[in-house]
Amino acid sequence: MPETRYVDRIDSVDDKVEALARARASGDHAVALALADSIKDGVRAEMAFASAAPSDGAAGAHADWSPVSALPPQWQAWVAGWSHFRTVTVAEPVGLLRDHEPVDIEVVLPVPMSSSLARELRVARIVKSASGTSLARVVSQVYGETRTRGPKPVRRAHLTWPVNLDAREHVTFVILVGNPAAELPRDVTDLTVTGEGSALEIGNAHHVASLSAQMGQLERLRYRRGHGLELFAGGEGHGEPPHIDWAHDYLAADRFQKFRVTNWDACPNMEVIRGPVVTIVRRWGFPHSPLHPMFPASRMFVEVRYLFYAGVPYFLKDGRMEATRDFSLNYLRDDEWVFSGYAFTDQVWVDEDGVAHEGAVPSEHADRMWGVGFFHRDSQDAFVSLRLEHHLQPATTGSGGRQTRPAMRHADAPALHYPGHGQLWSRWALRDDPELIAGDRLVQRNAYLTAPYPPGEGASKIGEWVRRFRNPVVVSVHQSHESGTVSVSTPPDDLTGTQASVPPGRLATAGEETACALLKQSMWDALRDVHDDMFYTVDANLHGMGYVYDLRMPDGLASGRVEMTFTMPHRGRPMFRYLANPAVARLKQVPGVQDVTVVPVWDPPWTPDRMDDDAWRAMDFPVMPPVPHA
Repeated sequence: MPETRYVDRIDSVDDKVEALARARASGDHAVALALADSIKDGVRAEMAFASAAPSDGAAGAHADWSPVSALPPQWQAWVAGWSHFRTVTVAEPVGLLRDHEPVDIEVVLPVPMSSSLARELRVARIVKSASGTSLARVVSQVYGETRTRGPKPVRRAHLTWPVNLDAREHVTFVILVGNPAAELPRDVTDLTVTGEGSALEIGNAHHVASLSAQMGQLERLRYRRGHGLELFAGGEGHGEPPHIDWAHDYLAADRFQKFRVTNWDACPNMEVIRGPVVTIVRRWGFPHSPLHPMFPASRMFVEVRYLFYAGVPYFLKDGRMEATRDFSLNYLRDDEWVFSGYAFTDQVWVDEDGVAHEGAVPSEHADRMWGVGFFHRDSQDAFVSLRLEHHLQPATTGSGGRQTRPAMRHADAPALHYPGHGQLWSRWALRDDPELIAGDRLVQRNAYLTAPYPPGEGASKIGEWVRRFRNPVVVSVHQSHESGTVSVSTPPDDLTGTQASVPPGRLATAGEETACALLKQSMWDALRDVHDDMFYTVDANLHGMGYVYDLRMPDGLASGRVEMTFTMPHRGRPMFRYLANPAVARLKQVPGVQDVTVVPVWDPPWTPDRMDDDAWRAMDFPVMPPVPHA
């Protein structure tokens, strides 16, 4: 049978499920296990295709951007090379100083406007002075880039950058895009990431977090001030690797056994986003039994995300626990930390009004705590969990409804002396044998502070952090009028030619200057001549497949030196020179190119979103995700 279509070249998830049933019925567990792995691969492929579906937002994507010719004439030389812009205003709402406050927006634009958001997006702050308004580039990060297929395709990505604001101040930023010669930014901040897999060490100027090589849980935390306090959990625990973050887990009905994400022998699913503004570690799956896999329960899904930012004395943790079937449990914990030794001398907790208190928690607040932590009176070290979001989203049910809704608890059990360790808190969010139905979802977001705890004012400082988190900066993304000018809601003196002054320097680096554009285009075109010969009958060239992330000219046209950032489609093909060497040979044939250095990378991982339409059609990939048959 010929294989001329995508559906001919694969076996669907549904077909594999049926084959799995047959293998189990025949007792061929080796085939059954292999099929189970292949089912997971099939679901990952479906997930990769999900972003290709046409979007309703495509029609308005053009209207969000204006040509850079609409910017003041004094700025034109500074933005040379970029074609379009939009403005974003960030305002401080409650009278607090903001230092490195992260802003995160989604960027959507038509595919023809940009060849790569990761390379082309830039953020500039409008700076006001006595001589007028000018522009200054700020560090930014692009992540999660995807693109749709079909009519009016668009590119999407998250764009994040840190802002510094005085109390009640508002600042306008210019977002620029549309430079085919742009190179991947190499911004440097205090945020660093080292390691592979789940064995990561992530740090900034305030702390360094070490994640477990086994299951990615936060294992140790080292403070970067003074005496360098290190928080850790020692001992044998429950036979698991020691770590300070012990959530999430639940105790099964009748108290038979505990299911924990820290029982994972390896992360069942994991994604890592690295960058100069934020590093995100996401893990998800079903908690394991202490006798795994003999009790392979799949009734409670767990997803955990750590978010580490540049420049701030905190990190975030998002959590989701969702019932996938109706069942009962004894209790559930979604925030538990254990510290060996005695690094702290006192407790601190936060009430529902955001006020921080020192000392023991009064009984009337036992189930209404929105922050908990410890501090040391002399060293001024502290570790405090601030609860930004914590709620139960009940499942939608049929006309009969549900009889009872589980009672949510916002309580902890902080202890300055936890036998065998040191200090602990544990939030039992659900207890007393709650009954869950499929779709019940427990959601949380916590901020973990490592800021100093000054004597006599530590509690008030914690209160200020609570106020800051509860009142984030206000971000206004401005639309463009049909005339191509910016929205009237933009401060009028920011973009008027009479008030503008000439910014120093240029936005473009040496290799991004307009003089390099023709050579850059020639190099990208040349990469179409280099094929991935593992595909015999179609044109799977390096440019079209998106294996090349960047062509960098560090000296501009002066030396002809080129750095090619290159990946392979998956780690099962680690011998990158198989394709990189022919690419180097072809690039050296381009007039003006003298030397090519290859920089192989696995981060970010390749996805089919990087393919152009010709490569997509050559593979006959679907525009819409495959739909399971009934």
